[in-house]
Amino acid sequence: MAQFFSVHPDNPQVRLLKQAVALLKQGGILAVPTDSSYALVCHLDDKAAADQLRRVRGMDDKHHLTLLCRDLRELANYAKVDNRQFRLIKQATPGAFTFILEATKEVPRRVSHPQRKTIGLRVPEHKVLQELLSLHAAPLLATTLILPGEQDPLNDPQEIREQLEHQIAGVIDAGACALEPTTVVDLCGDEPEVIRQGQGDIARLGL
Repeated sequence: MAQFFSVHPDNPQVRLLKQAVALLKQGGILAVPTDSSYALVCHLDDKAAADQLRRVRGMDDKHHLTLLCRDLRELANYAKVDNRQFRLIKQATPGAFTFILEATKEVPRRVSHPQRKTIGLRVPEHKVLQELLSLHAAPLLATTLILPGEQDPLNDPQEIREQLEHQIAGVIDAGACALEPTTVVDLCGDEPEVIRQGQGDIARLGL
């Protein structure tokens, strides 16, 4: 049964987040709040957890997963970023944007796109999630919490717990999030391409 952590959205209790981090390090999946919608996250280097993440979402290995990073410096460790891409990302970071970039060797091949060798990366702007990332001291593998057959992400922590209590290790409840996923921008081509318009305002990118 999933553990439930009720935390303050602006001043989250570190004691509770440390317990959540312990679940991640044991191979668990968490439902966490973000600046867009709730997301499912797990340890990057845990194959079994990543496989379970895909099963819960009902998606195959061609669906881009995302790395949640603490800052731009950490993001650059996991993606090949040129000066043009860096300037664009900096304009919208932190925020509700996911950028598709070429993965570095720091990203396990099994979690990058099998043909393109790309990965989604973002730096979220949510105090609870930023504190969780800081305590975890490494990026988290993530995907929007949309259940198979549904169009919209789950937004109610209690409902998330009821529907997924036997499939995930825990839920971090910091109140409701936005109901839109991130805006996804592919930066691998000659020009940026908006793949999905979501919570992030593309005007921040000048597109």
